[in-house]
Amino acid sequence: MKAAVLVDAGRIEIREVPDPRPGPRDVLLRVAAVGLCGTDAHIVAGHANYNRDERGRLIPLAEQPQVLGHEIAGVVEAVGAEVRDLRPGHRVVVDQGRNCVSEARSPVCEYCASGDSHQCESYREHGITGLPGGLAEYLAIPAVNAVRTESTLHAAVLALTEPLGCVAHASHVLSRTPARYAIANGTGARVRSVVVCGAGPAGLLFVQYLRAVVGFEGVLLVSEPSARKRALAERLGAEPIDPGGGDLVDAVAQKTGGRRAELLIDASGAGEVFTSLPGLIRKQATVLLYGHGHTGIDLSALNGVQFLEPTLIATVGASGGFEPDGRPTTYVRALRLIECGRVDVASLITHRYPSLESVPGAFAGDHQAPDYVKGVVTLA
Repeated sequence: MKAAVLVDAGRIEIREVPDPRPGPRDVLLRVAAVGLCGTDAHIVAGHANYNRDERGRLIPLAEQPQVLGHEIAGVVEAVGAEVRDLRPGHRVVVDQGRNCVSEARSPVCEYCASGDSHQCESYREHGITGLPGGLAEYLAIPAVNAVRTESTLHAAVLALTEPLGCVAHASHVLSRTPARYAIANGTGARVRSVVVCGAGPAGLLFVQYLRAVVGFEGVLLVSEPSARKRALAERLGAEPIDPGGGDLVDAVAQKTGGRRAELLIDASGAGEVFTSLPGLIRKQATVLLYGHGHTGIDLSALNGVQFLEPTLIATVGASGGFEPDGRPTTYVRALRLIECGRVDVASLITHRYPSLESVPGAFAGDHQAPDYVKGVVTLA
């Protein structure tokens, strides 16, 4: 089969690779669509490598090229002998994470037992930690990692279940973390104002999730330099701020009546956020660290942050518990939100790529274009 293979930093080749061999508990998928994530871009650029051996040593691309792509929708092509609830032709979205339930381990580790499946002691990820990802014609995964949909939505839209699941997980962590200010149904004071830094796909999904799912009705500010993304954030229910159009700290103070934000969500991964934090948040506010990167900033920037005693939260992936049939609860919930139109992920897709052959060009600079929000590769 064909696959887009990352053979070196910045170099993707379309190659013939061996067909996947599904086991008795697995399904073979014909990949229909793959969302392109900022994590993919970091790996392609050589800024990150999450493929490690059993001793934790990074495995270089020269030693083990990678097939990326972890936001996946597909069609069941074949099922293993033990699979009873899926059959060829079923449309599915994929939880790319391999955890205790995926592998039928018993007993499950403490993290899978507590619903923190992305922290599984033996966790591995298709398209990120070395397991082959979705940028290929076919993919074999455990059947419990495939969540069926009967929706007629385009596969490109369904592929965005994974990033919405990550936002759903982050929001769940926010709701269960003891803090002075609660976003909803907490025991503390209610959050009045939220600042989201960055209106990329994650920031825009947070805006929608807060408004449409959590029911947050307070001040919701989004700091974003791109005019197109600011316009989209406004349409989705936020008040945008251009950080290049004046002092961001002053703007937030003015729009919150001097209180500043009780909750700040960093969806940008920009190191400058840390230097601005002391002026953006209220004392003992909550700060959700969602974006990755934060390069070029001295750790002394944290001095002003620590003085305010904030609650710092970091989340990753779409962790959650499991449905009675073993399927990941967070992915099921995210998919249903997309199916019923409660969260509009289609509006985030600005770039569509029609084949594996278009993948190298997609990572050659499109993601840095002013009008780029989200790219999706469609194979079927």
